[in-house]
Amino acid sequence: MKKPLLPALKSKNYQLFFAGQGISLIGTWMTQLATIWLVYDLTKSPLMLGVVGFSSQIPSFFLAPFGGVFVDRFSRYRTLIGTQVLAMIQSLILAGLALTGVIQVWHIIALSLFQGFINALDAPARQAFVPELVEHREDLANAIAINSTMINGARLIGPAIGGLLIARVGTGYCFLIDGLSYIAVIAALLAMQVKPWKNVIPDGNPLQKVKEGFVYAFSFPPIRSVLLLSALVSFMGLQNTILVPVMAEQVLKGGAETLGFLMAASGVGALTGGIYLATRQTILGIGKLIALAPAILGIGLIAFSLSRFLPLSLFTMLFVGLGTILQIAASNTFLQTIVEDDKRGRLMSLYTMSFLGMIPVGNLLGGLLASHIGASNTLIIDGIACIIGSIIFSRQLPALRKIMRPIYEQKGIIITTQEV
Repeated sequence: MKKPLLPALKSKNYQLFFAGQGISLIGTWMTQLATIWLVYDLTKSPLMLGVVGFSSQIPSFFLAPFGGVFVDRFSRYRTLIGTQVLAMIQSLILAGLALTGVIQVWHIIALSLFQGFINALDAPARQAFVPELVEHREDLANAIAINSTMINGARLIGPAIGGLLIARVGTGYCFLIDGLSYIAVIAALLAMQVKPWKNVIPDGNPLQKVKEGFVYAFSFPPIRSVLLLSALVSFMGLQNTILVPVMAEQVLKGGAETLGFLMAASGVGALTGGIYLATRQTILGIGKLIALAPAILGIGLIAFSLSRFLPLSLFTMLFVGLGTILQIAASNTFLQTIVEDDKRGRLMSLYTMSFLGMIPVGNLLGGLLASHIGASNTLIIDGIACIIGSIIFSRQLPALRKIMRPIYEQKGIIITTQEV
């Protein structure tokens, strides 16, 4: 019997998750676009863009490991319902301030910080909850890939709609739509039939559990290498998210619509990568993808920084999006496949820390560099750093494959004669 192309969608709970998240994520990407545009419109400061980016992500750096301990101890399902309700409240407050015309930059920073605290718990809970949504263990890699495709489908649609809305009616309506979109994901979660959570009695304090997670991850070379590469890509490669508005206005002489198109172009590239990963039938060869992705991102960033012609800039952003999603989703799939179940929450919190947690520091550095040497030169430096990271990881890959072979054989992913 032929295997379905998207086997994860056979699971009812995953269907609900897919539908609810698909709607909510469009609102999330609209809010991200509206936030950076509003901050730049209020301040005209690349550094302030970096400060807002820093405030929204820095809680993940410090709190994600403790979030992972929480997620390993308590119901991921109930945790997600709570974080979604809090995120909806945050978006609606932002909408109220923007629509009444009283919003100031400090409001945005404070609410971004609040969202950061929510994300520090929500991200590891979301990552660790995915295996509970699929009925068959072998469908997990497909579920993760579909998740990435969904995120980047929203990344394509959200900024395109957001750019048009900002240009015509202002940022407040983007925040309002985002707040209301959380109703879909909360309704989907409540409609699920989830197995009762088996409350595990902890045999150590949270700090011991955090330490145990760090030792587990960083004493195993394949996990350590993937986490370090993710940290580098997040630190340098994702600075573009706060520098795109500067490029849109100062270099390409456009406005909110131009910014929306650039982010949507990145979404097209990311969606393409997500679809490719979703249709792969095996995890084999994923190391090559993890190694190649930062180089694609780096080349895209350098080409984007040098372009002064909107159609060419849109084309280069395809590669920025493609490289980004291949790095994020392939690394996620690899880690979720090999991790021990009792450490899943903690490992995914470390992945969240290496991915989301490094973004704020990178945003701050990117904003600071751009205010001194310009956005274009900053993006060139970012691109070079990503390419160097790709080369280093590629050189490590043969040794990492030898370590992974027995684990893949034990899990039944490969037989002795297959290539890792």
